[in-house]
Amino acid sequence: MAELTRKQKFLKALFIAMPHHAVSRVVYFIARLRGPQVSLMIKWFVERYGVDMEEAAESEIGYYQTFNEFFTRPLKDKIRPIAPGDNTLACPCDGTVSQAGPVRAGAIMQAKGRGYSVLELLGGDKTMAAEFADGKFATIYLAPHNYHRLHMPLDANMVRMIHVPGRLFSVAPWTVAEIPRLFARNERLACYFETSAGPMVMVLVGAINVAAIETVWSGLVTPPRGKKISEFDYSHTRKEISKGAEMGRFNMGSTVILLTGKNVEWLPHISPGQPVKMGQLIGHFPN
Repeated sequence: MAELTRKQKFLKALFIAMPHHAVSRVVYFIARLRGPQVSLMIKWFVERYGVDMEEAAESEIGYYQTFNEFFTRPLKDKIRPIAPGDNTLACPCDGTVSQAGPVRAGAIMQAKGRGYSVLELLGGDKTMAAEFADGKFATIYLAPHNYHRLHMPLDANMVRMIHVPGRLFSVAPWTVAEIPRLFARNERLACYFETSAGPMVMVLVGAINVAAIETVWSGLVTPPRGKKISEFDYSHTRKEISKGAEMGRFNMGSTVILLTGKNVEWLPHISPGQPVKMGQLIGHFPN
């Protein structure tokens, strides 16, 4: 990656020093304001980031009562076909592949030869981390213009969820390349599933301005203050979610890290810099 510009160096220092959660709470408040300013905010955002409103279930800007309603907008029916087959994985979201490949010695590649451990990503849960010590991973970055709802790669049963408090560094590509262990330092929600492909975890990573993350089974996850890890056990309730069904959403953009067992194989094009769409075929596993 090219040397940082003067602006990026300034922003890097600013991101490290700023009160991430306080800033994000202000954004949370602004994103839920109602009034005539909402349409102006949305119009500016659509033009600034090139949002394709023709894909949205409701394409008229004036329809949305808050900025957050617009940001988490649903898509038109069937505009994202789900990869068919019982032994295939569908992409969980729109975005761009940041990194993908095998987990090596319990470590995941971040960028520029830097990595972080599965153990720290999963909040220090040794039992869960051991299941992915020789597994596969794919990290997908959701840019501002992307669709921000998250969907299931395959049929799965929800077993556990872990909320890990942390920082809220920006997850823009250049900050990911410059801030060591960023994904293991940022606030995140690890969702553990049982599937026909073996164990799977979807890690929803928070970032600056991402004041809340939602899941379909727990609703809005408003991170508690402090440094305590929170765990939620769903093993006795059997929460089954079908392939392609919505599992959650980001209120403002961020990153998803998909962890699977060793039997999953990513398709060759699932590599750094590759744009992806929710539902498209990204991998397969033996029947």
